[in-house]
Amino acid sequence: MNDVFVSPVPTRMIALGSAALTGGFNLIGFETIADATPQALEKLLAELFATRQKALVVVEEELARSDGPWLKRVRNEGGRIVVVEVPPLQAPADYRPPVEDLVESILGPSALEERP
Repeated sequence: MNDVFVSPVPTRMIALGSAALTGGFNLIGFETIADATPQALEKLLAELFATRQKALVVVEEELARSDGPWLKRVRNEGGRIVVVEVPPLQAPADYRPPVEDLVESILGPSALEERP
């Protein structure tokens, strides 16, 4: 028989970004902060950190690239709070994830070129 592990502490699922983006996440059960500012993101991360809550935080690109100290700390420390960046709804084709720069710096500029 398969045992299923259930965490005694629930993981919060939170999405921050434009109203259109957060509306979709709200439909699938996420807590949402529509039209969030970098300050709102920082406040949330500080609260999650201080209360030792587990959370999956989905953040629209512009917020994910803000330069707040709590965002840096959460990303550097890892663990209970996971921050995931998603592209903006208005221009998903123009999105370039930050990991692409890392891959190119290690493997060279041709590493991500599409091949036939």
